[in-house]
Amino acid sequence: MNKIYPSAAAALQGIMADGQLIAVGGFGLCGIPEALIAALRDSGVQNLTAISNNAGVDDFGLGILLQTRQIKKMISSYVGENKEFERQYLAGELALEFTPQGTLAEKLRAGGAGIPAFFTKTGVGTLVAEGKELREFDGETYVMERSLVPDVSLVKAHRADKSGNLQFRYTSRNFNPAVAMAGKVCVVEVEEIVETGDMHPDSVHLPGIYVHRIVLNKHPEKRIEKRTITEKAGV
Repeated sequence: MNKIYPSAAAALQGIMADGQLIAVGGFGLCGIPEALIAALRDSGVQNLTAISNNAGVDDFGLGILLQTRQIKKMISSYVGENKEFERQYLAGELALEFTPQGTLAEKLRAGGAGIPAFFTKTGVGTLVAEGKELREFDGETYVMERSLVPDVSLVKAHRADKSGNLQFRYTSRNFNPAVAMAGKVCVVEVEEIVETGDMHPDSVHLPGIYVHRIVLNKHPEKRIEKRTITEKAGV
């Protein structure tokens, strides 16, 4: 089975549709499948619900899908770097399901493992637990969280072989393996493709059984988040 596609647009062809639940890897600006996100924008699909740790920035990552109003709902744990996100949310134009970061990771991992729900103490007694089942275990209260199984997952990895086995690079691994495992269809953007067998088995971070389509992006932009401070007079 050939998993390699000639372009990001080709890799998304036939699997994207209006109203889908999608998941996108990345943390901040690190490990974002930027070519796939751009191709998704160009596809014109609408009314997406997007699972992602954060929503990119105004002109990069999922921020470009917010600009084109293709996302109707975000399931995220942090959204503080996107002014357009803030504007749409405060105007009632964008739905938001805030999820604690560890819970979000586990909801994806559980979805990939075939676990429909799990119990956690995180969020008990807060808005996070409203409307959810609570249960007591050993004298402690836990909230039930449903797992996430997106229709399509968009993932960034450093290297893939032709069978879809993946290697991630340093912190760009972040949410990407969990996102890949959870998706019914997983599309991966990589910087290098090698022959099957060229990667040592101990160097494989995610087995190819989870990967359906691969696209090569040799020269991603790889933006870097930098700390800025306010300059004070006389300093």
